[in-house]
Amino acid sequence: MKINPNGFREYDARWVFEKEIDIEGIINLGKGLGTQIISHTKKNNPRVTVGHDYRSYSEKIKEALTEGLISTGCNVEDIGLSLSPMVYFAQFNLNSDAIAMVTASHNENGWTGVKMGIQKGLTHAPEEMANLKDITLNKKFLNGNGSLKKINDFKKVYIQDLIKKNKINKKIKAVVACGNGTAGIFAPKILKGIGCEVIELDCNLDWSFPKYNPNPEDLEMLHAIAKAVKDNKADIGFGFDGDGDRCGVIDEQGNEIFSDKIGLLIARNLSVKHKYSKFVVDVKSTGLFKNDKVLSKNGCETIYWKTGHSHIKRKVNREKALAGFEKSGHFFFNDPLGYGYDDGINSAIQVCHLIENQNKKMSEIIKSLPTTYQTPTMAPYCKDEQKYKVVDDMVKEVKKLKNAGIKIDNQNITEVLTINGVRFSLEDGSWGLIRASSNKPSLVIVTESTKSNERKKKIFEFIDNLLQKTGKIGDYDQKI
Repeated sequence: MKINPNGFREYDARWVFEKEIDIEGIINLGKGLGTQIISHTKKNNPRVTVGHDYRSYSEKIKEALTEGLISTGCNVEDIGLSLSPMVYFAQFNLNSDAIAMVTASHNENGWTGVKMGIQKGLTHAPEEMANLKDITLNKKFLNGNGSLKKINDFKKVYIQDLIKKNKINKKIKAVVACGNGTAGIFAPKILKGIGCEVIELDCNLDWSFPKYNPNPEDLEMLHAIAKAVKDNKADIGFGFDGDGDRCGVIDEQGNEIFSDKIGLLIARNLSVKHKYSKFVVDVKSTGLFKNDKVLSKNGCETIYWKTGHSHIKRKVNREKALAGFEKSGHFFFNDPLGYGYDDGINSAIQVCHLIENQNKKMSEIIKSLPTTYQTPTMAPYCKDEQKYKVVDDMVKEVKKLKNAGIKIDNQNITEVLTINGVRFSLEDGSWGLIRASSNKPSLVIVTESTKSNERKKKIFEFIDNLLQKTGKIGDYDQKI
C-alpha cells in the first residue's frame, strides 16, 4: 500500500496518483474517513454523499474510496459526475451526514484528491485533517456493513436550484470558460437558465486539459477569456476552475478584475439591501475593504481571516456573515443568498446581479473603486517540510525590521498581521503578504500598492530579497 503522509493537507487531501498514493491507499483513506464520520456522528450507518470530477481516473478512485467507506458501515449515496459545490448542495438537499468529493481541483493532470466534510456547508479544518491522517496511517479502522446507492440525475436538481432563485431581466452577454474541466457541463446551462446569452469557451470535457489547467488565477486562461470577450463584444467573461468552486472575472474591455475587487463590488451591492452585515475576506485580499465608504455607510464590518476555503467558510459560518471572499476566487454566500459554501457559478450569478442592479458596464463599475496596483498570486517553490518554518522565520524578520524602522520605498511598516503567515502594511495602505500554500510545496506571495506599480514592485523585491536569503526557495510559477 502506498500513501504519502504529506498528501494530508490543511483542509483537503491531494496526491499524484500512483506515484504518491495507489488504489489500496485510497481504500484505506475511505476506511479512515468512514471511521472518522461514524465517530463524529455517533451513527453506525451514516449516509455519505460522494461525487467525482471528470479526470480519467477519478471514477476509479471514487469507487475505491467508496469501498473503504462501506467497509466501516457507511451508507454511500453516489451522485456521479459532480462539481464540489454540487456535492456540498447535496448534503443539504438529501440531508446526508457527510460528503466526499474526489477532485484535485485545478492541479495538473495526474493529481487526485478528496474534499470532505461532516458538518453541513463546511469542509474539514486542520484539526479534522490531522485526525483523519492519524486514523488512516495508523489503520485505526472500524468494521461495519454499509451500502451503496446510486442517485441518478441529481445534476438537474442542483442546476434548477440555482436557476429558479436567480432570474435576471437585463440581457447580459457572457463568455463562459471552463478550461475543459467539469464546470463545462454546468456553468453554460445555469447562466443561460438565469437569462444570459452565453458564449462557450473550452466547455467540452477533456481530462487531458489540452490548452491549460482550468484555473481562474492562471494568466494563460485569463488571456484566452479576454480575447474571447473582445472578439464577441461580450459584457463579461467568467472563468471556472476544475471542480467549479472558483470563478475569475474579465470585464468587457478584456481586463482581469482580481477576485478580491469583485468581492468588494458584490459586498457593496449587497450592503444596500443587507445593512449591518458582516463580510469575511482572506489575508490575500485588497486593503480597500478596511475603510470602504459604501460598506461604512451601510454599517457593515469586514474581518480579515486565514486564506483557504475551509477557514473562510468556517469563519463565515461562525460570524453569521452574509458573505466571504477569497482572492483565489472562492466566494461564500450565506443565507439568504446561499448555503455558506463556495460555488463559482453562484459567484458568477452574483456578478450578473451586480451588472443588472448598477445598469453600467463592468469597467465603469470597477472604476467606482479607488485604484490600487496588485500582483497576481505568485508561488515560489518551497518544500512541504520546510515551508512553515520559512514563514515563521519571515514573521520574525518582518517584525524585527518594523521595530528597526526599516523603510520600503520610503514608507514605514505600520502594521504586521500574523493570522496567516505575515501581512505587513505601509503608511499609505500598501501591503505585502508571505504565507505557506495549503495544497502545494510552495509559498504564496501577494503585494498591493495604493499608489503605483513601482511601489507594488518594490514591496515584491523586498519580500523576494528576504526569501532568497533563506536559500530554501526555488522557481516562481509566475513573477511580476
